[in-house]
Amino acid sequence: MDQTFLDKLYQQHEYCPSCPSPKLITQLFDDLLETLFPEVAMRTFISKKELSIHLQKLELTLDELLTRNPMGSKPGLVNTAHLFFEKLPQIHESIWQDIRATYDGDPAAKSISEIVRTYPGFYAISSYRIAHELHRLGVKIFPRIITEHAHSKTGIDIHPAATIGRHFCIDHGTGVVIGETTVIGDRVKVYQGVTLGALSVDKSDAEIKRHPTIEDDVVIYAGATILGGDTIIGRGTTVGGNVWITKSLPPNSKVYYQIKMYNNDTEQTDLYLLKQS
Repeated sequence: MDQTFLDKLYQQHEYCPSCPSPKLITQLFDDLLETLFPEVAMRTFISKKELSIHLQKLELTLDELLTRNPMGSKPGLVNTAHLFFEKLPQIHESIWQDIRATYDGDPAAKSISEIVRTYPGFYAISSYRIAHELHRLGVKIFPRIITEHAHSKTGIDIHPAATIGRHFCIDHGTGVVIGETTVIGDRVKVYQGVTLGALSVDKSDAEIKRHPTIEDDVVIYAGATILGGDTIIGRGTTVGGNVWITKSLPPNSKVYYQIKMYNNDTEQTDLYLLKQS
C-alpha cells in the first residue's frame, strides 16, 4: 500500500471521529415520524407519561447529535433541540393539512390511514416539514441528510430550504424535484416528474433566487418543468403535462401542449396558453 495515500486516508478518518453518521440522523427522523404518526409503524404507548418520556428522550438525542455536528448551527443559537421540539405542534398540524390535501384531492385514497402508511408523498413532505424547521433554526447538514433519506426512499427530491405553504399535495411523486429557493403557496398540487428548478447551475448564482415561485391554488401535471428565479406561476393556474416553462404565467391561466396531425401524417406540437375567466 502506498504510504502517502495511506497517510491521506488516515487524516480523513481523523477529521471528525465523533461526528454523527447519516444513519443515526435518519433513525432519529424515522423515530420522530413514527411518534407523530403512529400508523407509520403501528407504534403505541401504554400511557401519556410514557409518550412524554419518549419525546424527552428524542429531544436529548437530537441535542447530543447537534453537539457532535461538525458544521454546527447558526452562530449564537442555543438550545436548538428544545426550540425545535417546541415547534412540534405546528409541524404536526402542517403535516396533517398536507395529509388532508392528499385525501381530498386523490379519488384513489380510501382513508387517512392508507395515505400515512403507503403514500410516498406523505413521507417526502413530512421529511421536508421536519427538515425545514431545522434549517430555519440554522442547523447545518442534518436537514439535507433527512430530505435526501426521503429522496432515496421515495424518488421525491425536496430541498429543505424551499418554502412550501399549507395543504401541499404530491400525487404519485416519483421524479419530483423542488429546488432550494423555490417558493410554493397554499393548496398547490404537484404530480410525478415535475421539476421546479434553476435556469443556470453556475456556482456564482448560489446566493440568489434561482428557482420559480408557484402561487396559491396551482396544479402542475406530470412531467412539467418550470425553471428560473424570476418565473412566477400565477394563482389558480393549471400547468399541463410535459410543458417547459421559463417565463411567468398570469393568474388563472392554463398552459398545455397539443399534438396536431396533418394529411401527410406529420406531427406538430404546439404550446397553448389560455386565460381562464
